[in-house]
Formats: sequence, C-alpha cells, structure tokens
Amino acid sequence: MSKKLVAYFSASGVTAKVANALAEAVGATLHEIKPEIPYTAADLDWMNKQSRSSVEMSDKSSRPAIKDKLDDMADYDVIYLGFPIWWYVAPTIINTFLGSYDMSGKTIIIFATSGGSGFGKTVEALKCSCPDSDIKEGKIVKASSMMEDIQEIISL
Repeated sequence: MSKKLVAYFSASGVTAKVANALAEAVGATLHEIKPEIPYTAADLDWMNKQSRSSVEMSDKSSRPAIKDKLDDMADYDVIYLGFPIWWYVAPTIINTFLGSYDMSGKTIIIFATSGGSGFGKTVEALKCSCPDSDIKEGKIVKASSMMEDIQEIISL
C-alpha cells in the first residue's frame, strides 16, 4: 500500500479547507507549504503590479523560500498537491516545494481552488521542477461542490 501526502499552499484559507477534507478522505498525512516570509494582504493584491505576488508570478524563475521542510518525503508515493490558481498557474512557491525534494517516480495529483480560472498550463509549468515524476491534473475545487470534487480527485 502506498503512503499518501496532501501538501498544500493556502493564501486565504480556502485551499486549506479542501486539503484537510481530502487528507481525511484518503487517509493521508497533511502538510502545509508555508512561505518563510508570510504573505500579507498587500502582498496578495494582484491589481498592484508591484505587489509581491505580482512580481513573483511575472518572474518564472522566482522561488519564494519555504519553511518546515519534510524530512520523510522519500516515504511518500502519491502526493496530492493543492494551491490557489494565480495567473492561470500554480503560485511559484509550489515550484519551490517540488524542487526541494527528489520527486522521481512519484505520482503528483494537483488540485486547486480558483475564483474562476482553470488550470491553464499549470502541469507544464510545474514539470520543470520535478521532471521525473508523473503529474496528473486533478480538479479545480469549488466550495459549492467540494465533497463531489474531492471524490473525483480520489478516483484519479
């Protein structure tokens, strides 16, 4: 039996709710991806081209530092990876997370929360950080259908 991990980054708490429910549903370990420097409301102001999130997302090589690194990543075979969609892709901190470990041979199933956009080129943008893993596009989870969406993710 494979060991499962639900790792997630949540800027406002929405993705955290989904990750908690998913971890409980699949019997997985839960891990929050935390930035070394937490994001403030001003940092997340996507209308401001000088905000931290805007600057990071406009630089594809941006890798915001993370804290609380996992010591046992090698133990996990399946990783459910959650995040909010920013500018039609995962926040660059997700690339930091993936690039911090040897993901060779792991199955990574992504899920996201979004105010309206889809995955866009998310899988392609993440592949550079873990080229020897199998990244599967999961589901954009909506609050109104969270449990149904989680069941769809589990079935992948």
